Amino acid sequence: MQLIEISDLVVDHDPGTRARLPVRGADVVARLVAAGDRSGARIAAGLACDDDGNLDPLAVDRRLVAVHTELQRLSEELRLGDRIAELLRPLVAVIRAAGRTDGPLRVVDVGCGLGYLVRWLASSGALGADVDLVGVDFNAALVTEAGRLAREEGLPCRFVRGDAFALDEPATVYVSTGVLHHFRGDDLDAFFAAQATPGTAAFCHFDIAATGLAPIGAWVFHRARMRDPLGRHDGVMSARRAHDDETLLAAAAHADGLTPLVYEPRGRSNPFCTTLRPVIGVRPDLLPPLRAELGPGPSGRLVGRADTVGGTPQGASAGEGAG
Repeated sequence: MQLIEISDLVVDHDPGTRARLPVRGADVVARLVAAGDRSGARIAAGLACDDDGNLDPLAVDRRLVAVHTELQRLSEELRLGDRIAELLRPLVAVIRAAGRTDGPLRVVDVGCGLGYLVRWLASSGALGADVDLVGVDFNAALVTEAGRLAREEGLPCRFVRGDAFALDEPATVYVSTGVLHHFRGDDLDAFFAAQATPGTAAFCHFDIAATGLAPIGAWVFHRARMRDPLGRHDGVMSARRAHDDETLLAAAAHADGLTPLVYEPRGRSNPFCTTLRPVIGVRPDLLPPLRAELGPGPSGRLVGRADTVGGTPQGASAGEGAG
């Protein structure tokens, strides 16, 4: 069965103007049926359509906001902000110490959704007051809601609708959560290649660890904690579509000038949980101080491809030197 998330099918935009395009409900259902996903097709068939058979954009937006709100609750329960900050904090510290930016140190969240990560970082102050926090997403409804929540919470961050790699103000660090599995093949390579800009010091993308039992854990967890059938469906599909480390490292190598590594926190590996594990890319001169910031073995390990220039050989701990 081809693995497709319903949320990837229900919104479409013109690639040039970014104007929203109509999506026929019957086409979404047919796509899922052709993929062998009859459960997903039944969920899609229940989405509201207008008289022309197109999905009602307002109803779709409300549904996506509701699903992302449930995802935010899961993120809060799993303390994802704390886990992500464990790596972002030392990464930002070494960039700051190296003086790699002329202006503000800017962290850009790619595909931010409701902006949970950006808002958590702004609320906690985990990265310091000098960091400019920006969330970017193509979906106008999600960006609008993220901005509303940030204003309501009085948080020093902002949200932009558009392409995270085409901002007027460049990113120092690109981050994302749960985005990588949406890309395949050349599109995944291009995602990383777009981050190889002169001002980029690093990227840090968290996605589901591709363990054999992760889909089972995702099914149990989403059935227990999510009410919306669309969210349950897509949550399990996310775990099933997760890339293995070698695929991510090979794709991340397309970001010229940035050394790709996977960070594996010790004591956080549970094959039943859809644990987020990051693939990172850093400028080679930042690797030694990053290892020093992360500390020796017990904190975790940076794992790279053996053929990556400046990378860490397979299995080397964060506190060990590069080969």
